[in-house]
Amino acid sequence: MALYAALLYYPADHYWTTPEEIVHAPEYDQFGKEAAEAGVLRGGQPLHAATMATTITVAGGAGGDVVTTDGPYAETAEVLGGVYFLEAADLDEALRWAAKIPAAWHGKVELRPVVDLDQPGA
Repeated sequence: MALYAALLYYPADHYWTTPEEIVHAPEYDQFGKEAAEAGVLRGGQPLHAATMATTITVAGGAGGDVVTTDGPYAETAEVLGGVYFLEAADLDEALRWAAKIPAAWHGKVELRPVVDLDQPGA
């Protein structure tokens, strides 16, 4: 079994600022229940709006000057809205589950394998 991060992206003008504003909450609840019952869902949370992000860089490497800027690292038409961690036998199974995430219908879902640091050569 492998662990995948499903990164949920939404159009910036369709993003919410509070959990109460999540338009598709029942659909996400249904996905969460189905994935949990199947033993695929390993965690996940929605993220607040990108306007609440703070980006940090350390000039000159460790111990250097810390520089913070308001907002996300990359400004795009779409924003990162949440993440699920899915455990699946292979990429095909992970893709099938990712296609059930409501963000795939209203935005995009980026699926990435998670590095297993317990494996040699990870």
